[in-house]
Amino acid sequence: MKKQVTHIGEVCNEWCQEWRMYDRVLPLGLLAGVLLFLLYFVTISAPLNFPGATYVKVPKDQSFDEIAQNLEERNIIRSPLAFRLFARLYGPQTHLMSGEYFFSEPITVVGVARRLMRGDFELLPIKVTLPEGTTAQQMAELLAKKIPDFDHEEFLEKAKPKEGYLFPDTYFFLPGAEADEVLEVLEENFTRQINDPRVQEALAKFDKPLSDVIIMASLLEKEAAKTKDRQMIAGILWKRIDINMPLQVDAVFPYIIGKNTFNITRAELRTDSPYNTYTNKGLPIGPIANPGLDSILAAMTPVKTNYLFYLSDLNSQFHFSPTYSEHLAKQRKYLP
Repeated sequence: MKKQVTHIGEVCNEWCQEWRMYDRVLPLGLLAGVLLFLLYFVTISAPLNFPGATYVKVPKDQSFDEIAQNLEERNIIRSPLAFRLFARLYGPQTHLMSGEYFFSEPITVVGVARRLMRGDFELLPIKVTLPEGTTAQQMAELLAKKIPDFDHEEFLEKAKPKEGYLFPDTYFFLPGAEADEVLEVLEENFTRQINDPRVQEALAKFDKPLSDVIIMASLLEKEAAKTKDRQMIAGILWKRIDINMPLQVDAVFPYIIGKNTFNITRAELRTDSPYNTYTNKGLPIGPIANPGLDSILAAMTPVKTNYLFYLSDLNSQFHFSPTYSEHLAKQRKYLP
């Protein structure tokens, strides 16, 4: 009986010792778990305000630390230090791939580091339509609206001297496309269109340089929408040049002062500009827009008539006249 009591006492003593051990270990384990969760939440997990469906540009000339700082400021990662540590798992930091990255949903700093080190951009081409007759300024604005991080100012500065030679069309560009890349594509398309056999045949038959054709085409693009009207107007404008008469094309004024035909004052018609076709004879010094293929062909295939004047009514219908008096009569009839 005594031995049995002693055995029970020993068992109780061992059980109490184990309980006291668990009593110490469990809080430590719980504390370690909390600390690990906090470490994960503070350093590894995606920020709560991670911007969904966003683009992030990694420039070529930025240092690794600058990129990490930028990712933190954009709420892509929580900790630049954690980003640097995990990036080392995927290779030397000097191998970080520059470019535009798309993040469709929040990911951990581990995922961000892996993607940037491997150049996993997850990009889809963006469709950009540049309508016929758009100016370099309008192209810059359209591209900036469509392409993330597009340098509007750089494009405009480099595109302005190329006005008329940037072919309007529908394009697909990757997010982050640089101004030079876009310009190269637009110019290559212009060259391809000009080398079209139809254009080359018309140009060979037409006794004027391509530069004059493009300027005239830019005027036609803004003056009329239909091929027949463009050819009729081309015949009138080329004739005015031949007889040393000012072109008097109102379409230049949106390019010069941003006003259309119905808003121009008599004083503004005298605006001092090499593009003003009222104060200067002959063609403007350059194109006022980037014409499409139809306008380019119309400029080289003018319709010869006895008309010397034309006007467009409020319904965009054209009325042609051989004399100025008849032109004035039609102004009174068709214009407010």
